Amino acid sequence: MKILDWPQQERPREKLMHYGAHTLSDAELLAIFLQTGVKGQNAVQLAKTALQSHGSLRALLQAPKRKVLTTPGFGSAKYAMLQASIELQKRHLSEQMIRERSFCHADDASSYLISQLRDKPREVFAMLMLDSQHQLIAYREMFQGTINSAAVYPRELVKQAMEDNAAAVILAHNHPSGLAEPSQSDISITQKIKQAMALIDVSVLDHFVIGDGRAASFAQRGLL
Repeated sequence: MKILDWPQQERPREKLMHYGAHTLSDAELLAIFLQTGVKGQNAVQLAKTALQSHGSLRALLQAPKRKVLTTPGFGSAKYAMLQASIELQKRHLSEQMIRERSFCHADDASSYLISQLRDKPREVFAMLMLDSQHQLIAYREMFQGTINSAAVYPRELVKQAMEDNAAAVILAHNHPSGLAEPSQSDISITQKIKQAMALIDVSVLDHFVIGDGRAASFAQRGLL
């Protein structure tokens, strides 16, 4: 049955307009994104098929380009729209952080860093550049590596901190394995970075290891 043949209050778009996006299922939200179905499947059925194929909404959103393009209903245009939607959400969160938050405690930064790094397929080393009030100047992804490592050069981090005129920084990197546990090499490089930053009077407030929805704070564990 076509969605236009459904009772009006059950159609995803009308349901969203009347009751809010939070009332829709993953399939209904994805159906609005897809807009149309294919022969034999309306947009909601097509969305359900896509979610089942990938296993979850999150798996679909983080799937590599080649896999998304083989999903029925997703061509190059839909893939581009999907990536744009994901990036818009990240930038929206970043703007909120810039306007509203100062990163004085571990909880202030962890949710933001999780949203940025949890789904990266390879290890990424990033920094939050902060002003003297510990408000966000910029989020910088500094180094990218293999699935389980990234080479980190303190000199480049110092250079970027100076360019951003940062008064303090928060370090972060992800573990694509999903385990948010600092390694001995993580602890070692953190101390080297802290010493290098001290030479330009920039404080290292914390270092987060980002896993699958979790963040381990060096400061909370007494590792700084």
